[in-house]
Amino acid sequence: MTIKGLKILRFLLIISGFGFNNFLLSAQENTGIRTIVIDAGHGGRDPGTVGKKLKEKDVNLAVALKFGKLVEEWYPDLKVLYTRKEDVEVNLYQRAEYANANNADFFISIHANALDRNVSDEERNATSGSETWIMGMHKSEENLQVAMAENSVIQQEEGYENNYDGFDPTKPEAYIIFSLMQDAYMEQSLKMAEYIQDEFTNGPVKRNRGVKQAGYLVLWKTAAPSVLIELGFVSNPQEEQVLMDAECQTQMAECIFRAFQRYKTEEITM
Repeated sequence: MTIKGLKILRFLLIISGFGFNNFLLSAQENTGIRTIVIDAGHGGRDPGTVGKKLKEKDVNLAVALKFGKLVEEWYPDLKVLYTRKEDVEVNLYQRAEYANANNADFFISIHANALDRNVSDEERNATSGSETWIMGMHKSEENLQVAMAENSVIQQEEGYENNYDGFDPTKPEAYIIFSLMQDAYMEQSLKMAEYIQDEFTNGPVKRNRGVKQAGYLVLWKTAAPSVLIELGFVSNPQEEQVLMDAECQTQMAECIFRAFQRYKTEEITM
């Protein structure tokens, strides 16, 4: 259902005398989601990937806040928490700890993608699209490299060896731990990821790169269904312009929100 459709539904429920808040409360009594944690990736001295004009941390935060505002508006009885609401640095393990301490029922981490700077301009211009990741085994060497790049940020944290149980993000053999794990939230995470990618096909970034699995530390440490979204490629000049545009950021947030609604609706009917 579109955002416009939801507003019409709210109007019809209000004039019928039932009330939109009563409708939402009734729905939430039948769903397991009471608390959602929204994680805007990177921040502070960690810019994430950097394009010609855009820093990843900025688009992550903008979309996270817009998405959270929609959830707050349409589900007033659902607790919406953020790992950051401004340009501050938050360590990866702190993001997961925050979700766990608040008994998160779902964790959504928002990021943007990029190619290495050593690739050709032709390849940078040709590589685009959104993708959503869930915690799981590496299906390819490419997936492993992506996870290693994202996890490498922990090396900026003081005492990271202790915070991550001696995990070294630069060593491929360290990632064997993820292939040995049984993810209790795989099914829920996968369903949400599929919905997100489906909705993104109606957003400003049209190319669907699909749902993928890899050992992201922020997902590994979170004791709840969780996804990590890559909105698009900052390294692609055309896509960078899309990611910088406030209206496009709103559309991406609406796509994530519609996916979240579909996930909640399915839980209600189970």
